[in-house]
Amino acid sequence: MRIVIPIFDGFTALDAVGPYEVLRMLPESDVVFAAGAPGPCTDSQGRLGLLATHSFEDVAEADVLVVPGGPGVDAHTADERLLDWIRRIHATTTWTTSVCTGSLLLGAAGLLDGLEATTHWRAVDALESYGAVYTARRVVEQPGGIVTAAGVSSGIDMALRLAELIAGRVAAEAFQLLIEYDPQPPFDSGSYAKASQEAKDYLAARPRRTAHGAPPASARSVK
Repeated sequence: MRIVIPIFDGFTALDAVGPYEVLRMLPESDVVFAAGAPGPCTDSQGRLGLLATHSFEDVAEADVLVVPGGPGVDAHTADERLLDWIRRIHATTTWTTSVCTGSLLLGAAGLLDGLEATTHWRAVDALESYGAVYTARRVVEQPGGIVTAAGVSSGIDMALRLAELIAGRVAAEAFQLLIEYDPQPPFDSGSYAKASQEAKDYLAARPRRTAHGAPPASARSVK
């Protein structure tokens, strides 16, 4: 079971590491971090690095592709080297997935046209510009083995669902138990539909360094 996670400077760490911590537990799993060239890539804050052991050209196929997001996505939505690689890998996968704004790379590669998909709430317009139909569900499964997850932490939910599809429910439940994933957040503000206006205003006043794009102009993004 080869699982490939492409990384790039400016990725969001949990987008990659969350699914990694679940999927690495699949039987006979081989998790590969790939980048433009082997070596470290730093997260959106430039402080946390992950090591890519392979270049894109070193990886010709995968059973599972997990594309993370982050502010660095902006620099790659027109990067034909990366987009062509995503298309080629997708042709070999059972599951092609994204977390957060990683869906924009799938969209830019032409994989989401006409499909329902999700992403970070700040990137709804960008996602739909690639022909996707946005839905506010946390994890969205579509024909062809394409699965998209919403913002950041939803990558763990998606990975557990993939674990169920690949190894069965008992295995997925065991993986969830091992990482003790039992969310009990102190606030009910984890989606745009539920967050207070004060929280939205607080984010609107801050520099947008942690998610792609601008806040939605209306409730259209939380349908």
